[in-house]
Amino acid sequence: MNMNRMNRLTRNTRLALVLMLALGAGAARSQLLKDPQWAAWAEAGQTEELDRAALARLRSQPEDPQAIVAHALSVLADANTQRSDTAARAVQGCLNRLPEQAACHYAMAMVQGVEVMNGGALKALGLAGPIRKHLIRALELDPLLFDARLALLRVYLKLPSIAGGSKAKARELAHAAQARQPEHAKLLNALLAAEAKQWPEMERTLRSIKPGSDPGLHSALRDAWYELAMHWIFEQQYGQARSLFENLARSYPTQAVGPFGLARLAAAQGQFDESARQFERARALTGAKKIPLDYRLGLMLLDKGDKVQARAALERFVAGRKGSPKNLEDARKRLAELN
Repeated sequence: MNMNRMNRLTRNTRLALVLMLALGAGAARSQLLKDPQWAAWAEAGQTEELDRAALARLRSQPEDPQAIVAHALSVLADANTQRSDTAARAVQGCLNRLPEQAACHYAMAMVQGVEVMNGGALKALGLAGPIRKHLIRALELDPLLFDARLALLRVYLKLPSIAGGSKAKARELAHAAQARQPEHAKLLNALLAAEAKQWPEMERTLRSIKPGSDPGLHSALRDAWYELAMHWIFEQQYGQARSLFENLARSYPTQAVGPFGLARLAAAQGQFDESARQFERARALTGAKKIPLDYRLGLMLLDKGDKVQARAALERFVAGRKGSPKNLEDARKRLAELN
């Protein structure tokens, strides 16, 4: 294979799997975690509390799939490679002893995704197939496991075909959910519209979704609205982005994602004081620990020219060790330049 083509393939594969983790696996909570307290911790991004509870249960019940999944979810939010190795061993034990547990296969896909984020492009290429197979198996064992369906759809959409990507299979996944999970199917169809750059269709479909009391669908819907609004920021269609973020903040007043989006919008427009206000508003809300708040705040402050406060924000972000390796690497680089 041509070396340039190989390099593009491995870069695209790594990007696809990171996207799957950030936008698919990150929503895993309501269906996988049956304990209401554990699900609430995952929803809020309180992974330290979740991991303590999971590890305590594993000490007395080492084969408990719920504890293994909770531990994997916690590791997913942590940039600590050593913890990733520990989680991988626990999940492999889950698969060895309980091969018919859908949650164990989904947890392995998550842990392998952490390996992708902490590894290089060749690691991503090597793990693309196993991640895809574990998600497929999870769905075979539990067709209603929407978290796995959502992650697999994103993998099919973002991977190059030579690495297992397939838009046709993505459409099949969405269609297969229609009979038993019609509202979930709408969310998947909205993502298909986004992939085809049919933005008005994506918005129409999102507006038609009735998530009811399903926390997982609510979470995926928030993510999709955020994705659409960010598209309009990138296109410098600030009025459309503002409308969507304000609606997101009204619809989910206890969630950080709406104000976080408004903060990024204000930063893009050079409205630095308003951006800072919205970042601090987001900080006090549910889910703030799951978003790279201090990283984005630091970038905004750099644009503003406030190097002192920018350094403080970026140091908090790096010290927290939560976020994508790319963001952490960039934050460290910027801190080095500030010294």
